[in-house]
Amino acid sequence: MHLTKNKSYQLFFYILINLMLVFNGGNYHFYAQFNFIFVSILFLVCQRDINYKSHIKKFFLDNKKILIIYFIFLIYLIFQIIPLPMEYLKIFSPTKYKLLFNLDYKNNFSCISLDPNKSFFWLLNYFSLLLYVIIFKSIFYKQRHVLRFYFFLSLISFIASIVAVYFYLIGNPNFLFIINNNYPNAATGFFINRTVFACFLILGFIASLEYLNNINLKEKKRRDNFFIKIYVRLFLLFITIGIITSFSRLGNFLFLILILFYLIKFYLLKDNKNKFLFYTLLAIIMFDIFILGFFFGGEQLFDRFYFLSTELSVYTNEISQIVTTSRGEIAKFGLSQLNKFLIFGYGPGSFEILFKNFYSQVDLVFANHAHSDFIEFIGEFGLIGSSLLSIILFQIFKKIEILELKNLYLILFVFLILIFDFSLHIPLIQIILILLFSTKRKILFN
Repeated sequence: MHLTKNKSYQLFFYILINLMLVFNGGNYHFYAQFNFIFVSILFLVCQRDINYKSHIKKFFLDNKKILIIYFIFLIYLIFQIIPLPMEYLKIFSPTKYKLLFNLDYKNNFSCISLDPNKSFFWLLNYFSLLLYVIIFKSIFYKQRHVLRFYFFLSLISFIASIVAVYFYLIGNPNFLFIINNNYPNAATGFFINRTVFACFLILGFIASLEYLNNINLKEKKRRDNFFIKIYVRLFLLFITIGIITSFSRLGNFLFLILILFYLIKFYLLKDNKNKFLFYTLLAIIMFDIFILGFFFGGEQLFDRFYFLSTELSVYTNEISQIVTTSRGEIAKFGLSQLNKFLIFGYGPGSFEILFKNFYSQVDLVFANHAHSDFIEFIGEFGLIGSSLLSIILFQIFKKIEILELKNLYLILFVFLILIFDFSLHIPLIQIILILLFSTKRKILFN
């Protein structure tokens, strides 16, 4: 196969995504630096080519308003980690000022963020996210490029699922940098958290379905398409096994909704080109119910969908009576702290410090996320940063095709994760989610 310049750039892009997958979705501080350096190099290389430079210029012109607000958002993140005189800190973050005063803090300067080191790494992550989107729109500008990206996501999800299920079957031992002992009875693969792993596989499942859907609608003359479609259907089967064996209640609930979305679409459209995909989804449901239900037992098979009643019952308790350490209790704690950092927030990545300083039973438990992205984002960015982020998301939703099935599901996906989990704080999940939103049908069929 002849490796063109564009394919070589795409290959480098794939390598960066793969490395992010292997290192817990890029959720390590050392990797944030590594990732920022190499994605910046790829961006600068693309800038040197006149064709890619024209794509980048077009992207900036088409998304001028979003980019301006996003740059303001990045400047705001810088403001959160800049050391301020203590008299100014008393105005911008009175809670942190009181905390430092009680600790007999001697320095005359401090920043708004409770953990400026982690906030700096998250600044790099959010800047890298922008670079990934720009590069993607520059080098994946044709139908075959987007389909190639869908196939890549399907392939790495398949590989991640095989790795996860293998470690699950041998008792989930830790291996090198792969940490599995947090969930000895669930598949997590390269990720530490099982719900994050399930969410990643769901995004890979969506990419697989979109690949099969679009390659069916767009007839091509290559004979190997038949075999590629067989491979992708095989990938779907193993991705399904990975999601189920994660035993993530939220992940399995989202997976069930995803299957129903596409089944209803294919059934209502009655498109002969997609009838095999319809039968594939039916086969996956039958495989889920009969094979895995028999292997793991019916009770555990259905128990994985009961996350809503558990978490909602916890959220309804009084905030002042925190006596357990469930996800809901941690989210309630994060909610109770919002008024202390309401305007300017406590900085991205600082929830762990917040938890250690203000949680009543900190000697017994540990948490570095609020287990509710909505609560954690508001706490990290405050009303100012959250408002900027909300405007950006609103502008993005205005540009995408809301009624397209993929986007409808992704919006529901984001909504449920924002309320019940912290997976949107994982760099890889953020990147894949934005890239899936950015692929429009009109690009695929031009």
